[in-house]
Parts: sequence; structure tokens; C-alpha cells
Amino acid sequence: MAFDVSHLLAGLGTGLCGGLLAGLFGVGGGIVMVPLLGLVLNLDQHRAQGTTLAAMLLPTGLPAVLEYRKRGIASSLPLVGVLVLAFLFGIYGGSLVANRLPSNALRWGFAGFLVLLAIKTHLRQEASQVDRGQTPFDLTALWTWGPAIGLLAGTLSGLTGLGGAVVVIPLLAAKFRMTQHEAQLTSLMMMLPPIGLPGVYVYAKSQGGLPWVVILGVAAGFAFGALGGARLATRMRGARLKQVFAGILLLMAGLMALRGR
Repeated sequence: MAFDVSHLLAGLGTGLCGGLLAGLFGVGGGIVMVPLLGLVLNLDQHRAQGTTLAAMLLPTGLPAVLEYRKRGIASSLPLVGVLVLAFLFGIYGGSLVANRLPSNALRWGFAGFLVLLAIKTHLRQEASQVDRGQTPFDLTALWTWGPAIGLLAGTLSGLTGLGGAVVVIPLLAAKFRMTQHEAQLTSLMMMLPPIGLPGVYVYAKSQGGLPWVVILGVAAGFAFGALGGARLATRMRGARLKQVFAGILLLMAGLMALRGR
């Protein structure tokens, strides 16, 4: 793709929206960026997913991570490491399967999954905030639930172009008793290494390349949006943040369904 200012601006706007969502809710931004790339630039499902994953190869979530840490929110580096390793296996397999499925099937499956996840998020009980210096994370399930969550998140990311955080955040909250803010920070820390590289390779090969101008725009916009989203998130109560997250999931499911009409 030749350089096109309109494509760069479209990427910037899309990345800004995705970054804001990422900083605010700890997700990779694919929830909003995949459908937006389809609507604004008319990219098909597979190309939009590959573009989203490619933009996230850069550590665009670092501004958000630093903001969460600045506000005293904790995470576990051993858990992040286990999640990332398992994620890499899942994303490669998910990307291979995705390129053998029709776009409509992926789109409707994506929408249905988001609806179910929104319901689960709404019903989940928010954990109490504790001082992690006095009460460290319970990592007894590190080698059981850690790999399972990472593998599931990676597979979902490869199939749909999501960062996998929509699985990581609720499962970390449920299995490791993290607060919403702690789970979101852990999810954001998973995005810092280029964990989407296997998926990007598969998509780029099957699509004959990806739109690099759009990718650069998305990455730049995402970094700015993530910082703003993190500042908003750290000023909100966890229970409130969780309910707004559920609403965003429903909104994105509706957007995907409209694209399938």
C-alpha cells in the first residue's frame, strides 16, 4: 500500500479509540479497532484482524502500564510470564484456524461471544482492595490456571483479532482473586512483549501483506489513547469500571452484528 494521508489519519483515529479502551479497561483494543477498520477503511474481517495484531507488536500499552503503577496498583511478574508463554502457542493455532473460516462465521461468532462475556462480567462479584505489600497474590494456581488462561486468550486472539484480554481479565479476577484494576494492569503488561508476532506472520502471509500505513497510524494513536484511558480508569471504583466494561462489550457485539447484515 502506497502512503496515503487519509489512511494514516484513519489509523490514528482508530488507534486512539482502541488505546482509550485499552487504558480504561485493560483490553487490547481489538474489540473496537477490528470493527472500526472494517467500517472506516472497508477492510475485510481477516485483514482488519491482522492489521490490529500488527499494530500491537510495538509496546504501545507502556504509557498505560506506567500510569497504573504510578497509582499504586500491583501485578505479578511470574504470572505475566506464564500467561505470555501460553498465549504464544494459542495465537499461532488460532490464526491458522481463522484463515480457514469464512468472515461471516468469525463475525457472528465474535458477536455472540461478546454478549456472553458481557453477562458474565456484569454478574461477577468485585474483589476487595487489599495492600499487596501485606497480602501478596495467591499464586497456588499459577501452573494450572495460568497456562490455561494464556492458551485460551491466545487462541481467541488469533481467531478474532482481539488481544485476548476479554478472557484474561474476568478469569484472573475469578481464579486469582484480583481486583478489576489489578486484572487490567496484568492484561496490559501482557501486551508489552510482541506476543502477537506468530499471528501477524500467518495473517500477512495469507493476505499478501498488511497495510503498513494504517498499522503505523493505529500504533501511534493507541499509545496516546492508552495513557488517557489509564488516567480515567485509576480514578474510577472497580465495581463501576466492571459494569461499564460489560456495557462496552454489548456495544461492540451490536456493531459486529450490524456489519454482518
